[in-house]
Amino acid sequence: MPKSPPPSPANDHAFREHQPGEGQPKIEVSRGNGDELHQNVASGSKSADAAFLTDNFGHPISDNQNSLRAGERGPTLLEDFVLREKIFHFDHERIPERIVHARGSGAHGVFECTKAIPGLTKASILQKEGTTCPVFVRFSTVAGGASSVDTPRDVRGFAVKLYTDSGNWDLVGNNIPVFFIQDAMKFPDLVHSVKMEADRGYPQAASAHDTFWDFIGLMPEAMHMIMWAMSDRTIPRSLRMIEGFGVHTFRFVNEKGEGKFVKFHWKPVLGIQSTTWDEAVKIAGADPDFHRRDLFEAIDAGDFPAWDLGVQVFDEAFAAKQPYDVLDATKLIPEEDVPVEIVGRITLNRNVDNFFAETEQVAFLPSNIIPGIDFSNDPLLQGRLFSYLDTQKSRLGTTNFHQIPINAPKCPFHNFQRDGMMQTLVPTGRANYEPNSLAEAGENGGPRASADKGFKSFAANDERNDPAQKLRIRAALFADHFSQARMFYLSQTENEQAHIASALVFELSKVTLDHVRARVVGQLRNIDEDLAKRVAAGLAIDLPTKEPAARAPVNLKPSDALSIQKNADDTMEGRKVAILFAEGSDKAVIDKLKGDIESAGGTVFLVAPKVGGIKVKGGTLKADGQLAGSPSVLFDAVASILTEDQAEALSKQGSAVQWFMDAYGHCKTIAHDEATQLLLDKAGVEKDGGVVAIDKFESVGTRRHWAREARVRDLA
Repeated sequence: MPKSPPPSPANDHAFREHQPGEGQPKIEVSRGNGDELHQNVASGSKSADAAFLTDNFGHPISDNQNSLRAGERGPTLLEDFVLREKIFHFDHERIPERIVHARGSGAHGVFECTKAIPGLTKASILQKEGTTCPVFVRFSTVAGGASSVDTPRDVRGFAVKLYTDSGNWDLVGNNIPVFFIQDAMKFPDLVHSVKMEADRGYPQAASAHDTFWDFIGLMPEAMHMIMWAMSDRTIPRSLRMIEGFGVHTFRFVNEKGEGKFVKFHWKPVLGIQSTTWDEAVKIAGADPDFHRRDLFEAIDAGDFPAWDLGVQVFDEAFAAKQPYDVLDATKLIPEEDVPVEIVGRITLNRNVDNFFAETEQVAFLPSNIIPGIDFSNDPLLQGRLFSYLDTQKSRLGTTNFHQIPINAPKCPFHNFQRDGMMQTLVPTGRANYEPNSLAEAGENGGPRASADKGFKSFAANDERNDPAQKLRIRAALFADHFSQARMFYLSQTENEQAHIASALVFELSKVTLDHVRARVVGQLRNIDEDLAKRVAAGLAIDLPTKEPAARAPVNLKPSDALSIQKNADDTMEGRKVAILFAEGSDKAVIDKLKGDIESAGGTVFLVAPKVGGIKVKGGTLKADGQLAGSPSVLFDAVASILTEDQAEALSKQGSAVQWFMDAYGHCKTIAHDEATQLLLDKAGVEKDGGVVAIDKFESVGTRRHWAREARVRDLA
């Protein structure tokens, strides 16, 4: 499917177009205020105006292959400005990567209001059903560097930039609704602990090491987040199948100046789905770009991923009755207590044109809010409001980073800020200060503040303390670190609980400090006694003494909304099925299965021992991937259509046996013909509800068969 054309620039500041000469490509560079930087290369045609290669200042270049020398074998001359500019630019192509969230994938799209809520907020984008605005979304891992893999056990960043008519609104969150810490003061410590250990520079993109768990064991406020981090939420199947959360409590403010608390949710239309830990590890080896590729290919194929924007809105009276503090970022509000109301949808419909210019240079700021949205006194949020702005100067080198097309608003902006490094706008007139009276002399006096339309902070903020008090203190309810962690654990299915326990065992098995292991398990006893016993047994250590709790936990009602498996959609949409075939396979059977899957919204990937045209019964069929390079961990379900001779030959190949062994071990559907049974026997695949004949595949689909798990792997 062709990509959607870019929107027209709202306020062009510069435009340059080189008309092609014969045999030359047409290269067009345009820059608009708030618009993307686009470089379009199309086939050239004859023209009187030649399209010369130039330097960055437009000087035509005669030779881009050889340096200027003093004689054929003489020294290179310093006057070669073409060489110097080319090397200079290359030397500075890389900018500092993000300290966290360095590994990211982004895409463009659109937001549409599906339910107007003017009674709750005056945010322009939510005033009328059908209102739309462009968006840019960046997904990311947290701990790893920009060149790390896509599938580690890690939190996923979920940052959305909405280019509204009231300015940019950046909703910068994660795929988990809570966080490790309560106060921004602890953020550098958290990140230092989870990053590569300072003396040895490893492990990369992994929390399974001493310093992280040492920090966690001493920070009981992190235990709720640890339950989420050790759950399947941190090993997602696809970026298209994760939830997003604003994490913090924000404010809605309406036209009357009335305010209520709000928490933001992004609900994936394709539903939530995760991998198993074994799959995640194997995918990292088979395809380090698994999530990035999945997102790009889905959009490129026209299977546009979408998320519904939901809000939980509540007032101070509700907040005061809860056994937790709504300003505590380590807590969530159960959906059973405050249902999520869907008010909009984002749809990602265009891949980036240039990864660096857009995905790498995009700068999100939690401080970017619009009238109708406001902050709360959440201490972690308050620290982020400072930190993000400060970070952009370090990464992008200038206070004018807002002029980079991906960051610029798509509505007009006017102020008296001038100059600075990399200034690309060209303000006119003398007015660069306020107040001024230049308008009285017939000159342009510049913009003025608007009491009616301008942003106003929420005035009746009952959450604040006496403004005269300046205290380094946390509210009493912030000391309850375990109630919601217990609620999360008890909300999971039996085998989801086993996954959490097994993840803790794996992570803590990498910890070499015995006292750190004991302390963490002692903290787990405050969450669930059985969980602590399972982890201790998995580590072969005695159950340690329970760590003291700053505030005794209370029993909260489990929430089904917190479980992936309880909310799994039995759908083929967005799922990928591999069909294994070989020489002599029945093309008619393959075509029918492929058609059934695609008509249900899934995609099919044909796998064979060799790529290229293979003779099959009924014609020739080309494989999408070679068997050894297309392991079953890359797919949601597998099917096999083989002849007896080919099944016999493949049964002697380790990659083929492992293909079925992994699919079975990862509780996936396996559809097969009679000939494939030989391979299944070799792989130790036993019949169950997920191992079916080819003609039964549609009735089973791509759902996971978790009842199989206890037979195929040891879980804590």
